[in-house]
Amino acid sequence: MLFELIGWVGAILFILSYYLLSKGIWKQNQAKYHVLNLLGAICLVVNAIHFRDTANILVNVVWAGIALMAIYNCWTAVFRSKS
Repeated sequence: MLFELIGWVGAILFILSYYLLSKGIWKQNQAKYHVLNLLGAICLVVNAIHFRDTANILVNVVWAGIALMAIYNCWTAVFRSKS
């Protein structure tokens, strides 16, 4: 039950982040958009590991990696603009 709930939270985080982006409330270059995607991916990886869903593990590990790269790019852009 707990792992199923974690999976649902991950799915909701993905949907919420995409909705906020699509409505123009958040922008693609904002770290908060990518952080929400990262948290969603982590939740779905935990869920997929529990249920031994290897395809889902792979997709969400890659998604988390992309989110981490985007967060890094957002933060380095902020630091570059301050100097």
